[in-house]
Amino acid sequence: MAVGLACVACLCLVVMVGGDPCLIISEINADNPRLDTTEFVELYHTSGQRAPLDGYTLVFYNGNGNIAYKVLDLKGHSTDDRGFFLVGSVDMLPKPAILLPPNTVQNGPDAIVLYRTPAARYNEKMNVTAVGLVDAVVYMTRRTGGAEFLAEMLTPGEPAFVEDEMALEGDESIERCLLSEDRWGFQVSSPSPGQRNNCTPPTAPLTIPLITELKLGGGQVEGLVELTEAPSAGSLVLVVYMKGFFCFCRFDVYESGAVAIYNGKATDFPVGSPLSQIQPLDAFVYAGPGNKPSANLTETLIPGRQPYQLSNRQDLLTGGFYLSRCGVATWARDPGIFWEAPQTPGLPNQCPWPKICPHSNGKCFEYSPPHLPPWGNTDFLINELNTDTPGAAEDGEYIELWHPSGRRVSLQDIWILLFSAHNNKPYREISLSGHFTTSKGYFLLGSDRLVPAPSLRLPPNTIQNGPDAVALYRSPFGPPSAAQRGIPTKGLLDAVVYRQRGSDREAQELSKALTPGQLPLLEDPEVLPGDEALSRCRGLYPYDLSAFSVAPPTPLRENSCPRPPPAPEGVVISEVASNHWTNHSQQRAFVELHGPPMTDLQGLVLSVFDQERSGTVIALPLTGSIDRDGFYIIGNVTGAEGSTIPGRGAVVLCYDLFSICRAGTALTNSSLRDVLVFSENRQLLSSLSTTRGRQVMPALSRCSCCEVRSPSSWTTSSATPHSTNLCPSSTFSSQIDLCLGPLSTDWQDQVGGKCNLPLLFFLASALGLQIGLIVAVILVLGLGAALVTYFYRRR
Repeated sequence: MAVGLACVACLCLVVMVGGDPCLIISEINADNPRLDTTEFVELYHTSGQRAPLDGYTLVFYNGNGNIAYKVLDLKGHSTDDRGFFLVGSVDMLPKPAILLPPNTVQNGPDAIVLYRTPAARYNEKMNVTAVGLVDAVVYMTRRTGGAEFLAEMLTPGEPAFVEDEMALEGDESIERCLLSEDRWGFQVSSPSPGQRNNCTPPTAPLTIPLITELKLGGGQVEGLVELTEAPSAGSLVLVVYMKGFFCFCRFDVYESGAVAIYNGKATDFPVGSPLSQIQPLDAFVYAGPGNKPSANLTETLIPGRQPYQLSNRQDLLTGGFYLSRCGVATWARDPGIFWEAPQTPGLPNQCPWPKICPHSNGKCFEYSPPHLPPWGNTDFLINELNTDTPGAAEDGEYIELWHPSGRRVSLQDIWILLFSAHNNKPYREISLSGHFTTSKGYFLLGSDRLVPAPSLRLPPNTIQNGPDAVALYRSPFGPPSAAQRGIPTKGLLDAVVYRQRGSDREAQELSKALTPGQLPLLEDPEVLPGDEALSRCRGLYPYDLSAFSVAPPTPLRENSCPRPPPAPEGVVISEVASNHWTNHSQQRAFVELHGPPMTDLQGLVLSVFDQERSGTVIALPLTGSIDRDGFYIIGNVTGAEGSTIPGRGAVVLCYDLFSICRAGTALTNSSLRDVLVFSENRQLLSSLSTTRGRQVMPALSRCSCCEVRSPSSWTTSSATPHSTNLCPSSTFSSQIDLCLGPLSTDWQDQVGGKCNLPLLFFLASALGLQIGLIVAVILVLGLGAALVTYFYRRR
């Protein structure tokens, strides 16, 4: 599709280039049709030249067990003159530098990792590690799945890539391509070993037209603007803006402007009219040298994106140049997708091979594993809302999201919908694809003048005061409203329905669909002086309006929540069992708490730490109360919720309604109520303020009523959930004085005399009942044998 223009626009693209060149994993072909005889891994040095590979190691991981199955030392090798290096099957063409037997590269769920550390550090059968990681690809097939742990460890924030064997006829490979600006991704394409990847923008099926090519220069838009085919899009209008007004005119290239595609007719956009608030289908915004467009222009046409910054190149006024859509991102309205490239009307774009390094300009970096709490939600949450700010400008509004990993995570396929209760329809749909959370898991969108600056800026007074709703969705196939009639619930991650005073009944339909059974929240302006927000303060469950409190605004910071009620007294960890501690299949994993009967547990959080994962694997806010017998069970036993207790780690009972005890945060002495460490890991022991751990077999029971956070309070015993613990008793104890010394010629001289080496055994005081009795019998038998030997020698 081509649309002719008689309007003027001149642009200059400055392609970003990373600092130092780096080595990346460029392409993988792990699954061939029939016999796997053309597998390969392609590395590429972004200098595009020959580069030595000394110090690099390539490791292949099996997702079934997450251990290495192949380690390749690249010492002594180098890339070819164009920067490529191939590892692959013996039957491949071109011939790889390192040959592999057929069917070596596993199909998935698996990972291939490039390290900049000598190969001596790595070996087959080793556990997955991110230490020394330079680049990594985690992949799987639609039939397998199961690569979540590898993705968490090696590419946190990015899901495993799915190599779809049905995508192309014949063979296909996983190819690294630039999404937009400096953001990399992968796509399925035809294999191209030793050659530049086939990185082309998505073609079909497309539901909206996209701008694919522009010629800019000579003081005007020259020739054609090329669009993709989208027959279902209906009537289209191409509009050119300058300084926020629509024009058919010549204008100074040092100003700012935009090109946008709308549904509609030309009469809907009169020349000289102000910027339309209708959302365009696609748009391109640029800024002249030393200039920048208005916030209203960018946030209406390309929300959250940056315009092109033009340079002082001479061809701004003379010959002009061509821009092509080259980034393979699936989202629209992103100027970062365009690069300078030859014009190819009606043909695939001829895009250059980028030289941007995907990770820290090629330097080695380390990932720490994320902390994902499995309490029913491991996806994005609405963390804070400020919909009504003081003054008529309403320029302090914002929506804050948070990811439970507490780290940088991609927002690909995430949408925010703003609903009006007056018609129960979204008045704004915002795609967050291409964005990331901060290093602490936060993402902020809000008014242009908000401080700190939001990642995605909105015009002032965009978020309505209520009765309305904010809903968060994961929707890979476009706007949630396009796939479902009425108020969409498919893909819903979280939602908040809110109101003004006396307006709660007006939001009944929104509440019924998004937060069923709950009343809308009131951002009460009389609670606090100045401004206030709705802050998540009491849990991390989605759609739970009871988790929110009116609190001071804290954008991009930990929420400032009301002081919680006093901590429950006398509640301790009583017993812990893990299915990793026994070979018997009947062993169940559970944690038993003990305390005064009917004690309310609100505010207590039970956290489980795994030594192998270096973080929290469970952080469960407790509900309900201790039963009439003084017990509370969490775990996989009758009448209790499921849980997982690792083989080596810790169980922690802490107190806080939200912030201190959630995943990834440090525990302080003021919040730490009780702890049991069953590990000798020094880092874990230090972080939990204890000096030593306990050995395990087959359960651990508290046998001291009052000493919390004390390893000596615990002993090994059989599991007794909902019952009194099996602890040592003085009834079954024996005191034995065993005297060891040199043999005397007169036995009577020793009787009643002093022992040279006295040993006092008091059994069962620190041992479980069964083990204590067994050891006692062994010692008695040993003593009897010693006495027999003694009398035999006397004879």
